[in-house]
Amino acid sequence: MNEELLAFVQPFQRHEHDNGSPEVQISILTFEITQLQGHLEAHPKDVDAKRSLLKKVARRRKFLKYLKKNEVERYTLISKKLKLKV
Repeated sequence: MNEELLAFVQPFQRHEHDNGSPEVQISILTFEITQLQGHLEAHPKDVDAKRSLLKKVARRRKFLKYLKKNEVERYTLISKKLKLKV
C-alpha cells in the first residue's frame, strides 16, 4: 500500500496486518472512490473509470449493509469517521 492509503486505513485496522475487516475494506474503497472522482472530474468521458467507480460504490454499500445488520455500533462509528451518509 502507498503511504497515503496507509494513513487513511490505519485508524480502522484491528492489528498491523489487518486488510480484511469490513471497516478496513470500507476505508480502502472510500479512498479509491475519492481518487476516481478526482480523475473523472478531469476526464469526464472516461467510461471505464466511471464503471469502475460504480462497482466500488456498490461494493462499499454491501460492506456497509453487512455492518449495519450485524454490528450497528461499528457501522455508526465508521460512517461518522468517513463522513458517509447514514
